[in-house]
Amino acid sequence: MFLREKSRTKDGKTHRYWSVVENRRLSGRRVVQRQVLYLGELNDNQRAGWVRTIEAFWGEKTQAKQLALFPDDREELPVMACETIRVQLDKIELRRPREWGACWLEMYL
Repeated sequence: MFLREKSRTKDGKTHRYWSVVENRRLSGRRVVQRQVLYLGELNDNQRAGWVRTIEAFWGEKTQAKQLALFPDDREELPVMACETIRVQLDKIELRRPREWGACWLEMYL
């Protein structure tokens, strides 16, 4: 399996559409390609995620890597040119949460 890119120019802008494609070998030397999944337009991060997913299922076995969303030993963040705020997650509390969805419960009974 692999990702196939189809490009289309619309209103002067090039759009790239992606699909997951599978190769199947038929009798003799004939190979047929089948579109397994249409993904649409993807940004670079989404495309990299799909490549990793395909490699996990069909590629060679790779080393598993544990990633932390907010590692404690991370070096200081770089100063950005735009306005940013730093959130300290250990200081966040949930006070007086509101229940959502109970008002819709009667509609489905």
